[in-house]
Amino acid sequence: MSKLVTIYGGSGFVGRYIVRRMAKAGWRIRVAVRRPNEAMFVKTYGAVGQIEPLLCNIRDDESVAAMMQGADAVVNCVGLLAEAGRNSFAAIQEAGAERIARIAAEQGVAQMVHISAIGADAKSNSAYARTKAAGEAAVLRHMPDAVILRPSVIFGAEDQFFNRFGAMTRMGPFLPIAAAATKFQPVYVDDVAHAAELALLGQATPGVYELGGPRVASFRELMATLLEVIQRRRIVLGLPFWIAGIMAGVLDLVQFVSFGLLKNKVLTRDQLHNLAHDNVVNDGARGFDALGIIPTTMESVLPEYLWKFRPAGQYADLMRSGRKLRP
Repeated sequence: MSKLVTIYGGSGFVGRYIVRRMAKAGWRIRVAVRRPNEAMFVKTYGAVGQIEPLLCNIRDDESVAAMMQGADAVVNCVGLLAEAGRNSFAAIQEAGAERIARIAAEQGVAQMVHISAIGADAKSNSAYARTKAAGEAAVLRHMPDAVILRPSVIFGAEDQFFNRFGAMTRMGPFLPIAAAATKFQPVYVDDVAHAAELALLGQATPGVYELGGPRVASFRELMATLLEVIQRRRIVLGLPFWIAGIMAGVLDLVQFVSFGLLKNKVLTRDQLHNLAHDNVVNDGARGFDALGIIPTTMESVLPEYLWKFRPAGQYADLMRSGRKLRP
């Protein structure tokens, strides 16, 4: 019988790519998610009955344990960019990760892959970074042979980075950003999934891997690349940290006084703390080289999904070619 893997958060941005790869590898897959009805699309990645989205709440022991019954391996892809209600950083990225690892150890699961992030730091000013570090420590405490993947900012068709700023370019002549000088090392989502696949197949040494793409660039430089790809001219406006801090504080306050009805999806104070530090692979860290993976360039992927932000959309190249034919 083929092996079974439970992927918590398997319908999310990174999770769906891991599901696709493991399906091609012939594994049976449980996709443990909060809203299985919204995750039915993952079933098309495999044969009939190979992939099953099921309801799971990673804040609950019984729910997590039920999804793990009989699994040969487990992947935790669950994470937050911003807190909302009961889904706090501590509840999801620390306690949730600990719960999955502890139950995996209790059930004798052979392998675990945990998706963390570059910048995980127990001493950080950011709750996001602190809980990422605490989650990693908990995973290794219960599953010492786990593989932990720390990607930089991830790009791909469903990303919340280039898509977000691409949409902002439609709003006016300025593209405001905080921490314009902060450096990133964007990594392609399927390369992260490939690393997870190798770990699940037992082809990666246990431990922590920092995953970054072939190019290191500042936030401002990444926005310049975005504008080139979508063929728009905008003024990239780097906001001073003190101005960004005021803006983030006001937006956080609006969310608080509205009891979460008006969610801050623009910039939080915690995100600003993270933006104060470069998000690149550390010197000496194990990465794609140790896994034998050649990372994909941004330039080869971004045009495939950012075309929708061009003034002429999918017809931009056709119209540009047509202009060359005019006398």
